Amino acid sequence: MEEIAKQIEDVCLRLLTQREHSQKELLEKLALRDFAKQDALPVIESLADRGWQSDTRYAESYARSRIMKGYGPVRVIYELKQNGVEATKLDEIVQAVVGSWMDSLEQVYIKKYPQDKLLSRSEWAKRSRFLLQRGFSFDMINALFDHLQIKFL
Repeated sequence: MEEIAKQIEDVCLRLLTQREHSQKELLEKLALRDFAKQDALPVIESLADRGWQSDTRYAESYARSRIMKGYGPVRVIYELKQNGVEATKLDEIVQAVVGSWMDSLEQVYIKKYPQDKLLSRSEWAKRSRFLLQRGFSFDMINALFDHLQIKFL
C-alpha cells in the first residue's frame, strides 16, 4: 500500500512541477494511469496540506491565463467549475492583468474588428455572438457598443 502511495505522489509531483493542477485534474490523470480514487485522494490531500498543491493557486493561474487570451468572466468561471474549482478573486486578477472586464472586452473587440461606427443588424449580431462565445455577458457587450458609439445602419 505504501508503494502505491509513493507512486501516486511521484506522478503528482511530476505533474505539479510542470504547472498548477486542481485536485480534480490530478484525480482524472491518476485514473488514466489506473490508480484508484480511494488510493489517490489521501495522497493529493496530503500534498495540499503541505502546500504543494493548491486549488486557489490553480484558479488564479488558470484565470490569469484565460484573461490574457481574451476570455470573459462567464467563460472563465464556467471553465474553472469544469475543472472542479470555484472562481476566487476573479475581479482582483482581472484588475491586475487588464484593468477591468470592460478593458478586456474592448481589447478583444478592437483586435478582432475594424472601428466601424455604423453596423448592419447582421454584422452587429455576428460581432455580439463572437463576444458572447468568448464569455462576455450581453449587458457588457451592449455597454461596449455604447462606449464605442456604434450604431445600426
